[in-house]
Amino acid sequence: MPPKKRARVSKRAANSGKDDGSEAVSSAKVTAGGKRKATGATKESSESADPPQYSRWLMKSEPESRFENGIDVKFGIEDLKALPDQTGCWDGVCNYQARNFMRVMKEGQLAFFYHSNCKEPGVAGVMKIVKEAYVDHTQFDKKDVHFDPSSKPDNPKWSMVDVQYQRMLKRFIPLSELKKYHLQHRSKGGPLKDMALFTRARLSVQPLTDEEFDFVLSLEDKEPL
Repeated sequence: MPPKKRARVSKRAANSGKDDGSEAVSSAKVTAGGKRKATGATKESSESADPPQYSRWLMKSEPESRFENGIDVKFGIEDLKALPDQTGCWDGVCNYQARNFMRVMKEGQLAFFYHSNCKEPGVAGVMKIVKEAYVDHTQFDKKDVHFDPSSKPDNPKWSMVDVQYQRMLKRFIPLSELKKYHLQHRSKGGPLKDMALFTRARLSVQPLTDEEFDFVLSLEDKEPL
């Protein structure tokens, strides 16, 4: 579903960007009909051999304009919603751990669309994985910000998945609120005590346990902490 025009989406903030003014994140990009995932390449040695099994995810993107090589990488949940069939490819992820997480995603699994590297980062809505990992074509495009000359067509390094917009949360859940719960749960016990958003903050694609996902989702029906 390659679109004729590419929009950029940063799931993580750019390599030098910050998610909440203190947490660095890696950049991502979105292509027409799809989204771009975190960049910020790491060494292949960081790959994990047998990653744990997860069925819920948190995926970051930048909802505010930021230019990379003259291209605006802005891509928020409203941009995903506006795509044909409300579906796009989550491309541009150039971090091995984030890529590995995408490679184990299964069709039908749910993910939070997280707004990153913006004035108020946080969880904006829910999307669904509608196509499992396949080769990210942008790594071979010399005009693309995520072109990787070390990646070869017969041995591609990077993968992407297709995601589809499901719905907005009833209210935006800001990072500041999630952090309060994380600190509470870390001291007294609770589902967010080990949430990757705080223990692996730099990752643009993060796994969630069912308990973490359900707890965050339940916050939309509660008053802000």
